[in-house]
Amino acid sequence: MIFDAAVDGQTHRVEVTGSKGRYTVAVDGRPLEVDWREVGGPFVSLLVGGRSHHVALEPRPGGYRVLVDSHDFAVDVLETTRDAVLAPRGPAGPARLVAPMPGRIVRVLAEPGQEVEAGQGLVVMEAMKMENELRSPRAGRVVEVHARELQTVETGFLLVVVE
Repeated sequence: MIFDAAVDGQTHRVEVTGSKGRYTVAVDGRPLEVDWREVGGPFVSLLVGGRSHHVALEPRPGGYRVLVDSHDFAVDVLETTRDAVLAPRGPAGPARLVAPMPGRIVRVLAEPGQEVEAGQGLVVMEAMKMENELRSPRAGRVVEVHARELQTVETGFLLVVVE
């Protein structure tokens, strides 16, 4: 896949090749080896050049909000390539929101049968003395809610299913 993206006012040509979590991502012709693992909801774990990064990807009109470590970026996918990049990714079927780390459920914001938008908050989780709102990976209908307020959960615990 090849697309143009703007970050902080600078346009970059991005080419992604590979599959099954192992990719070569060339940004303006400079290749990077990237290992990608989804860890639930908007969170992914990236291994780039031997360094690990915990990343959140939040869809927004025209692109994504990307949180990498303590940095927040707005990434705009340029019009010429937007349809290819913003098309729904992955197989059809239920989207499973799982706990990205061990923690405690503070609030459950969704209930079965509720229609939700991509990026809408579903669960608030406290981990490492910080509250994190876990968001819907896509628009749809909530079909299962396994999270309960004040419940302690481990990494990978199934919180919510959206169809």
